[in-house]
Amino acid sequence: MANTPDWLQAAQAQWRWRGADRPPFAQTPGPGQVSVWDFPRPPQLVLDTREVIVHWGDTLVAHSKRCVLVLETAHPPSFYIPWADVTRTLLVSASGSSLCEWKGPAQYWSLKDGDRMLPQVAWSYPSPFDGAQALADCVAFYPAQLHCTVAGARVQAQPGGFYGGWITPELVGPFKGEPGTSAW
Repeated sequence: MANTPDWLQAAQAQWRWRGADRPPFAQTPGPGQVSVWDFPRPPQLVLDTREVIVHWGDTLVAHSKRCVLVLETAHPPSFYIPWADVTRTLLVSASGSSLCEWKGPAQYWSLKDGDRMLPQVAWSYPSPFDGAQALADCVAFYPAQLHCTVAGARVQAQPGGFYGGWITPELVGPFKGEPGTSAW
C-alpha cells in the first residue's frame, strides 16, 4: 500500500515470526517436505500449476492448474483459484467481511445449488492491497466441508475454523489455528 495508515502498520508489526528463522517448536522438514515456518511475512504469492479440484458432494465447483498460493509464516497455503476455473453460478454473495492486514478487505461467498446451501465457504479479495493484486480475479475455499485435492492428494483443512489454509502431504507445522497458537 502506497500510504499505509498507522493502524495497519501496527497490525503488520505485531508478528514475531516472519520466516527468517524457525522457532524451536517447529517440526523439522524431511526430504521432500516444506516447513510453513519458512514461509515469509508479509506473505508471498506464487503460481502453482498442480491440478486443483474442488467438489461439493458430486458437484464440481472448481478445476484449475493455475492457482495463486499465499505462503505466509505458520500457515498452510491458501489456494486462490481463478474465477474462470470456477463454476461461478454456484457461488452467491454471503454476509460478513473481514480485513487482512496484508491482502485487504475480503468478501465472502456461499455455495448454492437448488435447495442446497453451504454458507460462507469461500472468500475473495476484489480490491486487494498493493502487493496482492494477483488475488483480484480469484476465489479461495475453506476445505473443511468440501472435497479438495491437489495433484490427486486429499487436502486437510487448517485447524481453527477461521483460517482457510490447505494442508497437503509435503507440509510440516505446527500450523496456526491449532490449540495454543493464538499468540503466533
